[in-house]
Amino acid sequence: MDAGTGPEGQLKVAFVAGVTPGKWFRRWEERQPGIPLSSFECDAAAQVQVLRDGRADVGFVRLPVDREGLSVIPLYEEQPVAVASRDHELKVFDEVSLADLSEENLLDDGGDVAAALDLVAAGVGLLILPMAVARHHNRKDVLYRPVTGAEPTRVAVAWLSDRTNELIEEFIGIVRGRTANSSRQPSAQEAKPKTAKKPRPAAQQGRPRKPAGKQQGKQAGRKPGRRR
Repeated sequence: MDAGTGPEGQLKVAFVAGVTPGKWFRRWEERQPGIPLSSFECDAAAQVQVLRDGRADVGFVRLPVDREGLSVIPLYEEQPVAVASRDHELKVFDEVSLADLSEENLLDDGGDVAAALDLVAAGVGLLILPMAVARHHNRKDVLYRPVTGAEPTRVAVAWLSDRTNELIEEFIGIVRGRTANSSRQPSAQEAKPKTAKKPRPAAQQGRPRKPAGKQQGKQAGRKPGRRR
């Protein structure tokens, strides 16, 4: 694949907290060593905006999002957890149901998880987050337990449909698990050699072919074998 110059010669990828796209970045580096990939973490509130304003070509987003003008491919679901202060009674359970939390003060992170976790640590209330996000913040003044009966969140890969190009298609193929030789990968299509017609040997060139009728005539005029 031709790296080209300018914006077309690199791939910019954004991802929200809790998503770990390193394995896909490594595969890109292995398959496209001549095309740089830059990445950055973005807030959930800006996960679509960074695509629309061109700061990122592709984004790992947490659903739901405004899908207008976007191509979106869901990838996997995340386990929800309840986050509480270290001295909360939640610490005696291995997991908790959503119904058990009905009388708790459930907080809304409001797009600022770190600030919401400050309130949780102060004992103001509980916060339900994807486990990956709770692990990402890794705070010692809170604890978390898996929640049953709650809708899991979903992570997806997204990009602007009208900006689709070969670099984006190549990366999406990697994320979806296509091999380097997959016929759906742009790089594989470019690398595939064109097969040329095998030339006839020089000794046979220009030699007229025997008419089929003449050979049939010889067979027809062949003397029958002696009967026993």
